[in-house]
Amino acid sequence: MKPKPFTWPIRVYYEDTDAGGVVFYANYLKFFERARTEMLRAMGHEQDTLRAQEGIIFVVRSVQVDYLSPARFNELLHVSAAVTEAKKASLIFAQSVMLGDKTLATGQIRIACLNADTLRPTVIPHYLLEQLTNEH
Repeated sequence: MKPKPFTWPIRVYYEDTDAGGVVFYANYLKFFERARTEMLRAMGHEQDTLRAQEGIIFVVRSVQVDYLSPARFNELLHVSAAVTEAKKASLIFAQSVMLGDKTLATGQIRIACLNADTLRPTVIPHYLLEQLTNEH
């Protein structure tokens, strides 16, 4: 059974929109980032603590986004994040931005785990990898 996606609510603020009154395309990446961060937080992990205690940071290695329908000012969106592939030093997240039952955007984000000092790839701690790949 694959894990249930983590979901985080995000309100669209005026600053998120462009001159046309819709969410500026690059802001979807921020929404995806917030959902991944809140997913870690919900599991009991803060990224600054992971850096201080484990010596690791997570960075985006690649992104593929499909924009399907625009989000607008003041809408309440739900952004999901689920790990679809896990390797020793990287993860792939499937993410989506929803307005009710309507999918507005989908993304596939590859995340690399790096040593915080050397910025070289390093192994994701086993306990964290296990949490990320199991149902939460």
